[in-house]
Amino acid sequence: MENKVKVIVATHKKYAMPTDKMYIPLQVGAALRPELDLGYQKDDVGENISQKNDSYSELTGLYWAWKNLDTDYIGLAHYRRHFGSKHRHGKERLNWVIKSNELLPMLDQYSVLLPKKRHYYIETLYSHYEHTHYSNQLDATRAIISEKYPDYLATYDKVLGKTSGYMFNMAIMKKDLMDQYCTWLFDILFELEKKMGSTELSAFQQRFYGRVSEIIFNVWLQQQIKWGNISPTQIKELPLVYVEGVNWWKKGTAFLKAKFFHQRYENSF
Repeated sequence: MENKVKVIVATHKKYAMPTDKMYIPLQVGAALRPELDLGYQKDDVGENISQKNDSYSELTGLYWAWKNLDTDYIGLAHYRRHFGSKHRHGKERLNWVIKSNELLPMLDQYSVLLPKKRHYYIETLYSHYEHTHYSNQLDATRAIISEKYPDYLATYDKVLGKTSGYMFNMAIMKKDLMDQYCTWLFDILFELEKKMGSTELSAFQQRFYGRVSEIIFNVWLQQQIKWGNISPTQIKELPLVYVEGVNWWKKGTAFLKAKFFHQRYENSF
């Protein structure tokens, strides 16, 4: 198992972590807070973009894993969000997180493991982003894809018109697929940085590179399926575990305020 799969758990603070050895708690944005030592692996060693964490969020962890881990499968989870087991016992949510003895057999059959799709129902991916963040970020991303990856453009437009998608930048993928994805993703995001320049946004809203990536992951995935590089039978959806639970009333209220009153999000739910 040592070189079969590693799942980083992106965090910026001390938190309860899964004890299974396939998980690597990773302190993201370590370069921005050199005085802070959580006792976890840091994302500012080896090849890294740790200094971009205030705008890239957990993607600095994904970049670190991509560049520095030698393993057959690479995954990303969050300190509060994890891939879940189908066997849930007790009330302690951390015990609901999938363990290697359940995950490893799946890797013989699946190349991509994802959290269950998020459904917006009355919003498309584009309109939801437009109401909660700033749509010019997606428009600039589309322009980059049109220029650098024109074969993806039709898929981009189709995906942005959907009402569901895989979110949170969470995935467990074969290393070669992760390499292809990250090469594509960061090429686009680094170009987006050049286009967007410095922006006067709140601390919450300035983390938009990580939010753009949530959406365009779906573009990349659908394009690989379209090309036959990934078969739908190679994709496995896993339950999503919120370690702290979710205040669905608060989340739903914010969602409706964003849609109907254009009140953008200013914190996570």
